Amino acid sequence: MQALLISLRSEFYKSRKTLAFWAAILLPVLICSMIASGTYLKAEKIISMNYPPNILWMNYAGAALGIMGSLILPFYVIFMAFSVNNIEHKNDTWKTLFAQPLNKFSIYAAKYLYAVLLIFICLALFLLLTYGSGHLLHLMNPKLRFNEFSPWELLSRIYLRLFLASLSILSLQFFMSLVWADFLKPMGLGFIGLIAGLISASKGWEYAYTIPYCHPVMALSMKKPGTIVIFTQEIYWGLTYALLFFIIGYFIVAKKSIK
Repeated sequence: MQALLISLRSEFYKSRKTLAFWAAILLPVLICSMIASGTYLKAEKIISMNYPPNILWMNYAGAALGIMGSLILPFYVIFMAFSVNNIEHKNDTWKTLFAQPLNKFSIYAAKYLYAVLLIFICLALFLLLTYGSGHLLHLMNPKLRFNEFSPWELLSRIYLRLFLASLSILSLQFFMSLVWADFLKPMGLGFIGLIAGLISASKGWEYAYTIPYCHPVMALSMKKPGTIVIFTQEIYWGLTYALLFFIIGYFIVAKKSIK
């Protein structure tokens, strides 16, 4: 455990100035700020539609979820998985890393866990900023009745599903970024997979749940209106992929030479 914490701390210090780290914070702040600003500027039009508070919340939260779940989150995971390992590829520091008195599994697990934490931070900020900005809009314009309904449980379940759905893409991209040091192969294959996933999910292909890149889009769907079941078929498949590629990735790392 101590070796894992040391490696995890090392990952933070190495990547704290990278785009992958700051994007986890800036993406939620920028997107939620733009949506809140647009809602405030169009407040009179929204008020005139006289939406019930629950529908008002779903329209507001859905603006961020729709953009993020289908595009921003998968793109971010693809880029971030590459970025975490590219630090070692770019500086040719794999040998230095493995020369430390730490076992390879702790080093590998810390890298993977750090990537998972970045995704968690990004999604947690989206949840908190969406919920907080909705109540702030009510304070600025009481006619926006965000205070009359609490979407916290529903949004928490949706964001948890998104988090779990992203792990399959992370593990696959993490594995590819270990195999290939260059930018084009893991990123290019990731983008192709994302396009294929979006097409498969949007066309309602019955086996879309078998494609990791479909999982974030599918995680946003409701089997019953207003009801979010966290563990569904695509989530189980996603977690299976995540575990499988995590194990394969470790064997790739274990074979790296320190000579």
